[in-house]
Amino acid sequence: MLGRYRPVGQLVFVVGASALIYLFATAAVEGQRREKTEAVLALRPAYEGNDRRAPDFSLPDRHGKKVKLSSLRGKVVVLNFWTITCGPCIEEMPSLDELITIVANDPDIAVLTVSVDEDWDAVRRIFPRGTRLPILFDPDRKIVTDKYGTRLFPETWIIDRKGIIRARFDGARDWSQSVAVSYLRSLR
Repeated sequence: MLGRYRPVGQLVFVVGASALIYLFATAAVEGQRREKTEAVLALRPAYEGNDRRAPDFSLPDRHGKKVKLSSLRGKVVVLNFWTITCGPCIEEMPSLDELITIVANDPDIAVLTVSVDEDWDAVRRIFPRGTRLPILFDPDRKIVTDKYGTRLFPETWIIDRKGIIRARFDGARDWSQSVAVSYLRSLR
C-alpha cells in the first residue's frame, strides 16, 4: 500500500524543493536590486535612469592630448563638470581624487573631470600636491553646456558600460564613501 503513494511523495518533494530554490534565487536577485537602489537613493540623484545615450565629445587634457568619451565605452564612467570659481567643486575634488585611488585596480570604472576653465595653469593651484584625476578642458562650454545642459556646478553624470546615462548628481558628493563605490560597482 505504501508503494502506491511513493510517486506522489516524490513529486511533492520535487515540487517543494523547486519552490524553495526559486524563492532563494528570487530573494538573492531582489537583494542585489535593493542594494543597488538603496545606494543610488542614498546619493540623491537629480536624474536617474532614463536610458539616454551620453553625448560623445573629444576634449584636450592638461597636456593638450584629445580624450574622447567613447574611448571609455565598456567602462562605468564618472563624468564630473566643475570650475575653480565654484566652492563646492573645490570641496568635492579630494573625494574624486580618493575615488581614483579606490578604483585604481578596477579596469571597469573610469573617472573623468571636465573643467570649464582655460587650461591647466588656471586649475593647478587647487591641487598643491598634484592629482591623479584626468582633467579635460572645455572653456567655451561647447560640451558642458551645449551637449549636457550644465549651468550650475558641480554636476556629475554616471554613464554605464554601454554609454547610457544612468544618473546625474547636482552639487558636491563624497564619491569616496562606500555607498558611492558600491553603486558604481553595481553598474559593471
